[in-house]
Amino acid sequence: MAGEWAVLAIVGAVFIVLGIASFLWGRHEQKVLDEALTTHVDVREFISHWPERPQPGALKIGGAICVALGIVMVVIGLILWYVSLP
Repeated sequence: MAGEWAVLAIVGAVFIVLGIASFLWGRHEQKVLDEALTTHVDVREFISHWPERPQPGALKIGGAICVALGIVMVVIGLILWYVSLP
């Protein structure tokens, strides 16, 4: 049971990194989409956001969930490490 906490902590850290990357990717996609909409002559789509494009929001929400799960996994890994100390 000596190295099992390390696996959990490493997987949690990977989740945190992937979550941050997903969140940043969602912010970038939203920025690109908004900039593309500003070049249109018809600003109705820019103002009303219709038709709705859920991808940037989904990336940001998924990234936040991934970061939260990663933090929980790292904390549980550290608790298991502390409990296994001699």
